[in-house]
Amino acid sequence: MRRRLLSFAVGLCLIACGLTALPVLALRFVPPITTPFMLRAHFGADPCERVDYEWVARDAIAPSVFLAVVAAEDQRFAQHAGFDFDAIGDALEHRRAGRPTRGASTISQQVAKNLFLWPGRSWLRKGIEAWFTVWIEALWPKARILEVYVNVAQLGRCTFGVGAASRRFFGKDPSQLGLGEASLLAAVLPNPVRRRVEAPSPRVRGRAAWIHQQARTIARSDWLDGSKASH
Repeated sequence: MRRRLLSFAVGLCLIACGLTALPVLALRFVPPITTPFMLRAHFGADPCERVDYEWVARDAIAPSVFLAVVAAEDQRFAQHAGFDFDAIGDALEHRRAGRPTRGASTISQQVAKNLFLWPGRSWLRKGIEAWFTVWIEALWPKARILEVYVNVAQLGRCTFGVGAASRRFFGKDPSQLGLGEASLLAAVLPNPVRRRVEAPSPRVRGRAAWIHQQARTIARSDWLDGSKASH
């Protein structure tokens, strides 16, 4: 009986690994057709007539876009392996102190959520997100994680990815975005419906200015275009 239970557990684990690894590995090379968040935008309670999404290859995206999202969302992206435990500790400390909880999700976790999970919050969803994050970090280079993130992140109502957002809000290709424009796009994350690129509030403009300053500091390092970004 013990051997049967052990064999069943091992088999179940192998199936779970296969069901996770295969789609994650495929998406290392193939652009995602859609995501659960795009489907919700199209079929949800307040549906979009058209979801604006266009995949853009990494070399057709201005480096300023990657700098801005790293500055805004995950400044230790180059150092961690999917989880920023310092940020998690800070968030728990804020919660214990009764202060507003600060976000601790890394870019890798947000990619896992956007590609594979349903909208909402629960411990189950968070656990599955962590599982997919481990596989993404194991099977993708950092450059691919950033490329997918800027392509699938929602940046406005019915607008997903830097390709659609740059053309809708600035009338230009993503390869032509300057750091100021990229910082404004990053400033609406993670709530691009309430925070609007086309009509930024003073708070959004202030955050964009902070992101711009942080991105200039990050640009002084060479990890984004060097070996750390390609491994």
